[in-house]
Amino acid sequence: MTIATPRPWLDSYAEGVPDDIEITDESLLDLIRSSAKEYEQNVALEFFGAETTYGELADRIGRAAEGLRKLGVKAGDPVAIILPNCPQAVIAFYAVLRLGAIAIEHNPLYTPRELRHQFEDHEAKVAIAWDKTVETIQDFPVDVKVAHLVSVDMTRAMPLHTRAALRLPIRRARESRAALTTAVRDTVTWEQLISGKRIAKKHERPTADDIAVIQYTSGTTGAPKGAVLTHRNLVANAAQARAWVPDVERGTSVVYAVLPLFHAYGLTLCLTFAMSMGSRLVLFPRFDPDLVLPVMKRRPATFLPAVPPIYERLTLAAKEKKVSLEGIRISISGAMALSQKVVKPWEELTGGYLVEGYGLSECSPVIAANPVAESRQIGSIGLPLPNTEVRIVDPDDPASDRPDGEPGELLVRGPQVFQGYYRKPEQTAEVFHEDWFRTGDIVTLDGRGFLRIVDRQKELIITGGFNVSPTEVEDALRTLPDVADAAVVGQPDERDGEHVVAVVVPKPGASPDPDAIRAAMREQLAAYKVPKRVVFRDELPKSLIGKVLRKKVRESLGDESRPGDAASEDADA
Repeated sequence: MTIATPRPWLDSYAEGVPDDIEITDESLLDLIRSSAKEYEQNVALEFFGAETTYGELADRIGRAAEGLRKLGVKAGDPVAIILPNCPQAVIAFYAVLRLGAIAIEHNPLYTPRELRHQFEDHEAKVAIAWDKTVETIQDFPVDVKVAHLVSVDMTRAMPLHTRAALRLPIRRARESRAALTTAVRDTVTWEQLISGKRIAKKHERPTADDIAVIQYTSGTTGAPKGAVLTHRNLVANAAQARAWVPDVERGTSVVYAVLPLFHAYGLTLCLTFAMSMGSRLVLFPRFDPDLVLPVMKRRPATFLPAVPPIYERLTLAAKEKKVSLEGIRISISGAMALSQKVVKPWEELTGGYLVEGYGLSECSPVIAANPVAESRQIGSIGLPLPNTEVRIVDPDDPASDRPDGEPGELLVRGPQVFQGYYRKPEQTAEVFHEDWFRTGDIVTLDGRGFLRIVDRQKELIITGGFNVSPTEVEDALRTLPDVADAAVVGQPDERDGEHVVAVVVPKPGASPDPDAIRAAMREQLAAYKVPKRVVFRDELPKSLIGKVLRKKVRESLGDESRPGDAASEDADA
């Protein structure tokens, strides 16, 4: 069955959301340029109390773009960005786009192995990196080396009093440019990059159909792949989000970026949305209630996209510290299922709505969301966004639609759907049926048009809002000398959605230690990918062709380890 944004709900909110909206031919640069013109003196970014106006932001983007141009960056070039949430990350992103180049966002907490894999794939020759990650990039093999590396000390964007309180070094304005070059060896400092003039206005700008971002995702299986997103894809998704939340006011709203901007969710619902609305975007380098709550006292958020564990932790911390969350009018939850036990206390504290949405990196990322109204359906992923069509089909025959109410694979078509996986035509073809993107999720459609996920055809593990590819973790486990084979699955967890669990087959005669295995994994994988539990088995269930049957592995685990299992748990991983 094909549906084009059905609207069976009849409240005042629904009347303000059209079935279809105009998707302009603008680029992401056009959005921020319009906001800078209309809201020049308004604060665009706030970071530990330091404020950057839209006028100042536009100026710094222009200077950073000119600095990158002098390093040889030109239209179509991939440029790697490895930064936590900070003003430099925002400026770098738009500066890359100003040149018509392609921004490739990376998690700065990735291990050298994870970062190297992505650099091998996109082959960027210029990188803008957090100074804590610079050495990792410098140590890449010769064939992966970048030509130019810009080192960013994000603490320089903090107010002086904050840096002093944190006992951070403070450089004075009188310091010479030469002194700045000693911050990290063999790099260009961020301050050097933006020290010159702005890029010439006549310099060609990107078009709507140019590639803007390569967003790495675990996809449906295997190692991470780069989803190719154009300016049109990302502009369209921001426009769809704006239509979905018409009560968010232009020029006055306050958006909290507690989600990482290097993630598709944070990129669109925090950065692109806020910049297109002339909003104040409050940046947090990482989520920590002790960072967020003091800002709530001073300048409450009005729009807060996040994941269920963040809402739960903020609720508990706000009650404990007696900090009001009133003023947060709209909260959009994604990446994992949202339960009533999270919704009710959050809405009681804020007086606003907390609703669930759904998306994938391949779709910029948002496909569907619940209405921000009493008509929302808790436990549902909501309704398709404007201009978005969906079909529910037989997973084995995507040409065959499922009858209403029967589960089937969700297919989607809309302006936010990506162009394919970077340099991977075969894997791109696998996820499309004609011009419909196959999400791999099994859903049902109820009589009111609401979608509900009932199963995942793909085997991604979603923990704390982050996707983990089982194959990636298994490949890392198999590099260990005492491991003959491994299977990685997710097990339900009330706080994080799922936990990563490794089922390991030791080599004959070996007696591997679970804690040692986990310690070795920390050296190869980001913390959220490291198995919470390591369980040993004599063999793994496999198909006739030798493929590990992860579903049977998951079923064999149950809720607890069986007698005789060797398991290790770590709540802080």
